[in-house]
Amino acid sequence: MKIKQLNDDCYCFESSVNIGYVHKGEHGMIIDAGIDQSSIRKVVRQLESKQLPITHLFITHAHADHYGGAFYLKKHYNIKVIAPKLEAAIVENPIIEPIYMFQGNAPLDELRNKFLEGPPVQVDQVVDEGTIEIDRFHLELILTPGHSYHQLAVATEGILYAADSYFGEEELDKHKIPFIISAKDTIASLKKLVETNYDGAIPGHGRFETNYHETLQTNIKYHQKILDNLEKELKNHPEGCSHEEIVAKLCEMYEIKADQLSMFLLFRTAVTSYITALIEEGKIKHEVKNYRIVFYPS
Repeated sequence: MKIKQLNDDCYCFESSVNIGYVHKGEHGMIIDAGIDQSSIRKVVRQLESKQLPITHLFITHAHADHYGGAFYLKKHYNIKVIAPKLEAAIVENPIIEPIYMFQGNAPLDELRNKFLEGPPVQVDQVVDEGTIEIDRFHLELILTPGHSYHQLAVATEGILYAADSYFGEEELDKHKIPFIISAKDTIASLKKLVETNYDGAIPGHGRFETNYHETLQTNIKYHQKILDNLEKELKNHPEGCSHEEIVAKLCEMYEIKADQLSMFLLFRTAVTSYITALIEEGKIKHEVKNYRIVFYPS
């Protein structure tokens, strides 16, 4: 994880989970905090070696790999923590994610790990979509739900820190079925970003690109392909498939390895997002039959 300067004011740290940084005079804003203390300390050391200030932290969304290091920053630096509404509630009460991943039940201990539940952090300022001034920072906050409920991408000084609104092509190939909570919102957010025109963009997972629009289009096509494959699979089963059956069929189709409960629940959530989109489009229907949710082609 090495610091990369993008322009006079903007930087990034490219890693498995990217971290951004914006410098304005005596102020310095870190964008997302990595998964844990170890990852954010690597960022801090490099900023301090260049005598760059650390005064603010913007958390784009409440997934532990993006805020897990925030507790360390809050404890050791006099920073202002900023986060989107709703996401802020999860950052302050991180057990919420294991709860919703476990369908509202009290989560098993194995789900209370650093990948699903980071240390709680108090948020100092809750924000929403729009253009705002925070101290010397001029930020355009773009609502990009789909991967998370109220994720905000951050545009400033010509650079778009896109969070997990899209993924690099290598990351799409690696994860095969990307984690989302709404396919409809994910695609709408991607189309929204296609209409933007910044000097460059960096996703939460992937490389900085000046021509980021091609990657956005690749993401749109990727999600649409999953929707098409899911619809085709259900058409092969006019008698219907239960929720568990269709999750298993799609995971098998994409050769997903999910032998741990937390990993399986992530993929189940993602597949359910595509199922929901097809229901909303009227392409499949559902009913409760023999105490199971069963899906049929329309």
